[in-house]
Order: sequence, then structure tokens, then C-alpha cells
Amino acid sequence: MRIEADSVIPFPRDVVFRAYRDDLTKTVEFLPNVRAIEVISREEEAGGITKLHNVWHGGGDVPAALRSFVDEKLLAWDDFAVWNEAEHGCEWSIRTHAFTEAVSCKGRTRMIPVGEGKTRVELAGDFAIDGKKLKGIPSLVAGTVGRAVEGFLAKQITANLGSTTEALSRYLARKS
Repeated sequence: MRIEADSVIPFPRDVVFRAYRDDLTKTVEFLPNVRAIEVISREEEAGGITKLHNVWHGGGDVPAALRSFVDEKLLAWDDFAVWNEAEHGCEWSIRTHAFTEAVSCKGRTRMIPVGEGKTRVELAGDFAIDGKKLKGIPSLVAGTVGRAVEGFLAKQITANLGSTTEALSRYLARKS
């Protein structure tokens, strides 16, 4: 299933690119459904290439009293990103902590200047759930369940992509 989210941020492309790549952990206070973003590794390579591995801890919108009953694996995911400064873009993939073998999610983020001091952030990717790989689901209904879960989660992911860009915009506004 295709996932897409486009937003315009009222800041220059270089500022947006660097903040998205380098300051994402500082946007958590503006992300209601994220409790933390943890940088696991960062590798700088020649030619303006930066490889990042972040772990996102969701569930910020889940009441603390209920969070203890929800498996942490359902609320966390690994984000692997390769940032290319020359292209002002990023190739990314997400690995869920729950149902890892059944979920596939990858895409690209591009930053394009639009007008004076504004940047369009385009996020596009593909998300799929293989219902046959969901443990505990009878094979007879696995395809139907997989498609239903995929549709629901694709909407959630699309909203999260948009809210991340909004959080980045709010962070930059406060910073400037």
C-alpha cells in the first residue's frame, strides 16, 4: 500500500534538511503519539552521506495507566535512514518490533524549495503486511486480516509522517 505525506515548512531547505536529519529527537515534545526517539547509531560518510539508526518509542497518546498493559513491542520501531545532503533527501526503512517478519515499510523523503524561504517535504513509501506471516492468525482469514490491518496502519503511518513534519516546523519556529 502506498503511503504519502507532503507538507510545506516556512524555512529554507538547508535549515529543514539539517534539522530533520540532526535534531529529530528534539521534536518529541511536539509529537503526541511519540514518547521518545533514541539515536542508536550515526555514521558520517564522504560526500555528505549520513546513516542513522533511530528507535522510536510510541504510545505517547496512550494513558500511562494503560501503557503497562500494552506490549512495548507494539509501540516501538527501528528507523534506518540514509541521508544525502547533495540531494536534500533520505532513503528510509522501518522495522517494527512486533510482527517483524510480516511487516515491510520503506520509502524516500525529499526536500524541495518552494518560494522564498519555504520547503516542501515530500514523504512517500510502501507499506505492506503479509497476513500469512502473522502468528496466531488462521490461514483461512490471514489475507483478509492482513489487508484490514494494513489499511488501518497505513492511515496511522501517513498521519504520523505528517505530524513529524509539523513537529519539525514547530521546533524550528521556536528555535528561531
